[in-house]
Amino acid sequence: MCLPLFSQPVAAGFPSPAQDHVEQRLDLNGLCIKHPQATYFVRAKGDSMVEHGIVSGDILVVDRALEARHGDIIIASLQGDFTVKRLCLHPSPCLQPGNPAYPPIAIEEDNPPDIFGVVTFVVHPTRLS
Repeated sequence: MCLPLFSQPVAAGFPSPAQDHVEQRLDLNGLCIKHPQATYFVRAKGDSMVEHGIVSGDILVVDRALEARHGDIIIASLQGDFTVKRLCLHPSPCLQPGNPAYPPIAIEEDNPPDIFGVVTFVVHPTRLS
């Protein structure tokens, strides 16, 4: 379903005059999903990624068609357990949490994690009820 996309951006600082001009219609699937056959959604759990804007209950849009690069937030499997972390390839390879309460997870050359996709978007509510 396509919804209106207004051409005037909304200021995140000081308010700007509102405009009623609709530039185009926007389908969030078209914006968030580049590879439909390789994309899935998963719900985040826990607080290890809060500094990267991911909180428990958020919906993550994950693209399996993208090759994971340094700095990407990924879904990885470590010994059968799934986790969401930032991929760091240098100076030493690790999965970096976004919360200082959690240590980085070293990536061992002989036992790398299975990567199940790159997180491309995070969807979370701003209204609690």
